[in-house]
Amino acid sequence: MVELFTSQGCSSCPPADRFVADLADRPDVIALTLAVDYWDYLGWRDTLARPIHAKRQKAYAYLRGDRQIYTPQMIVNGIGHVIGSDRPAVERVMEQTRGQAGVLAVPVTLRISGDTITIILPPANLGLGTDNPATVFLFGVSSRQPVDITRGENRGQTMIYRNVVRSHAILGEWTGGAQTFTVSRREQVAPECERLAVLVQAGTPRRPGAVVGAAMIEMPALAIH
Repeated sequence: MVELFTSQGCSSCPPADRFVADLADRPDVIALTLAVDYWDYLGWRDTLARPIHAKRQKAYAYLRGDRQIYTPQMIVNGIGHVIGSDRPAVERVMEQTRGQAGVLAVPVTLRISGDTITIILPPANLGLGTDNPATVFLFGVSSRQPVDITRGENRGQTMIYRNVVRSHAILGEWTGGAQTFTVSRREQVAPECERLAVLVQAGTPRRPGAVVGAAMIEMPALAIH
């Protein structure tokens, strides 16, 4: 599970964006692009950025205690961070974090029927409880977003961003027991999204920890009434 924090206004980001595009095609990886807005002052306003993405990146840094916030930054399985364009380093951190206790240990079932999204979590002994729950996130994802950048450090480039997070919802807490979440697609997912991603993550939105479960699926076209 990888999250790339990137910006259209960052000249160092295109190699990382292309790397995420490669990762997005791997069946063993859920790769997400989260565009941030804090480089907008450099001359180009990121067309895909949302303030909540920068808040999420800062929350990771706060929990780690290192205050390292930069682009392109890759967060791996919620617990490792690395320069997103450094392919060998990313692969190494993926391997290191995959073997840690609890990481992606929970099989998440994600289903869509019409307007209804259903997420099923089985019981799991991960040491969670009411005092230290996990958080269930639902991300609406655009599988492919081309952008013509006409100003700033990347002016003249046409970038194709993959698995771009376009909507962000918190479904609730999970304390380790069998639990089902049912939500409305129309209410929780941006209409331009073709995919859904669910992250079950130890901790809270302000103190995010290891990703203990994740799933991503294609969404069928929603009937218009």
